[in-house]
Amino acid sequence: MLTLLAACAEANLAVETTKVITRKEPDVSGPYKIGKPYQVKGVWYYPQADYNYNETGIASWYGPGFHAKQTANGETYDENDLTAAHKTLPMPSLVRVTNLENGRSIVVRINDRGPFVNNRIIDMSRRGAQLLAFEQNGTAKVRVELMKDESMLLAAKASAKGGDTVSPPPAAAPAGAVTAQALPPVGGAAAPAAATPAKPVQQSAIGAIQTPQVTGQVSVVPVKASNIFIQAGAFLRQANAQQLQLKLSSLGHQTSITPFMLNQQRFYRVQLGPIASVEEADKLLQRLIDNGHPDARIAVN
Repeated sequence: MLTLLAACAEANLAVETTKVITRKEPDVSGPYKIGKPYQVKGVWYYPQADYNYNETGIASWYGPGFHAKQTANGETYDENDLTAAHKTLPMPSLVRVTNLENGRSIVVRINDRGPFVNNRIIDMSRRGAQLLAFEQNGTAKVRVELMKDESMLLAAKASAKGGDTVSPPPAAAPAGAVTAQALPPVGGAAAPAAATPAKPVQQSAIGAIQTPQVTGQVSVVPVKASNIFIQAGAFLRQANAQQLQLKLSSLGHQTSITPFMLNQQRFYRVQLGPIASVEEADKLLQRLIDNGHPDARIAVN
C-alpha cells in the first residue's frame, strides 16, 4: 500500500495538499524554555536548541487525561490544539511531523515534555493524531523535522517574556547514566550537526516579529516503505559489535551489523529486525533493557 501511494504521488509530480478546517494556534503564551538535564525512569535527557533535528521513530498521542492541565512551559494543554510534547527540543518550537505510513504531514508546536514510554519520539495532541490519521491505532511511524527559521522566530517572541537562554549541550552525561541521544542515528543518515545557538534578537526587533501560525493544513507527500528495528548498540570496534550480535542471537530475531561514518569515524551499528509491529518492538525493547542493554531503542528506517 505504501509503495502504491508513493508511486501515485510521484506519477503526478506534485504534492497533494488538503485544507483542514481547524482553529489557529493562539499566540505564544509561555516563556522560552529549554530546561536543565533531567532524569526519568533512570534515563537522562539533555534539552538543547538543536536546529538540525531530524529523526524518525514512533509517535504516540495524549488527550483526555491531560486536557486543561499545565504543560512543561506553563501553558494550558488543549487536546484540540496542534501542539506536541518532545523530550529535548526547546519550547516553543515548530516541527513538521510526517506519518511514514500514509504520507500525511502537519506542523505542530512543541510546548510540553515527553513522551517517556517505550522510546516514543513525540507525543502529539489528540487533534494532531486525528489529522495524521493514527488516533485509532494510538501510534505511528513518523519523521519529526524541526523548522529552523520558524522556531527561531518563536524563540525570539517567547524570550521577550523571560525564560531560558540558548546554551551549548552538556559535554557529558553523569557517570553511569543513559543519555537520550546516546546512539548515533539509524538508516545511515548523516548525524545532526552540533546544536546551533539562536542568534540574539534586539528587544526593539521582537515586536516586529510575527509569530508563525499553525493552520492545520495537511500535506500528503510520497513515502517509502519503512521498517521498525531495535538498535541495540553502536561501536567503534567491529569485534565489539560482533560480540553483541552473537549475544543477541538467542532472542530469536534477525540481527545485523551496519557500518556508518560519524564525525569522520567509522562505527558499527547492531540492530534487530525488521519487527512486524510496534507492540512486538515494545516487548523486545523491554527485554533488552531488562537484560542489561539500557541504551537500546526503537528505530525506524
